[in-house]
Amino acid sequence: MVSGGRDPDGLDPVAYQLFLSEEAREQLRALPDELRKRIGYRLHVLQEEFAGDIKKLEGARNHYRLRVGAYRILFRIDANSLEVYAVKQRKSAYE
Repeated sequence: MVSGGRDPDGLDPVAYQLFLSEEAREQLRALPDELRKRIGYRLHVLQEEFAGDIKKLEGARNHYRLRVGAYRILFRIDANSLEVYAVKQRKSAYE
């Protein structure tokens, strides 16, 4: 699990800018309201504190996943921004 959200000196939390691809937006819209709310909350925590069940994806530079129940939020990090490019069920997330 990756933890972070702190500057290199470990002092202040770093807030990331959050961007959602159009594909990720469509995938979120297709989910039930309650699940969308849970994912929205987890994305907020990720953005503000870089916290949650986060793992770096093997073989992909700066690509990570955030686990929210049976769903995986796939995102990449670039400087101080997070770009969510997919929101999928675990079984189809890594295809």
